[in-house]
Amino acid sequence: MKKSFTDRVYAVAATIPKGKVATYGQLAKLAGNAKAARAVGSAMRNNPSRKTVPCHRVVGSTGAFTGYAFGKGIPTKKALLLKEGVKFTENKVNLKLSLWKK
Repeated sequence: MKKSFTDRVYAVAATIPKGKVATYGQLAKLAGNAKAARAVGSAMRNNPSRKTVPCHRVVGSTGAFTGYAFGKGIPTKKALLLKEGVKFTENKVNLKLSLWKK
């Protein structure tokens, strides 16, 4: 049976290493539908397992935080990324230094 797009998104997101981030568009492309960045956002918001799918490692195309459904929202997401060593410039992830290259 073929995996759903959401299941493919979760499978790809599960491989983002600590200290790196992926963009919603990047995950959409890797999961098989480059135009489905919003669907990736929905999948991350409904993530059934933050232990296996590190949804905090997914950011907007500019490195901006677009939301986080867990803890205290964006402050929790930023704290998790800082703890993992993700590099920031002002209040955005520095994608030149921290973007995951798959």
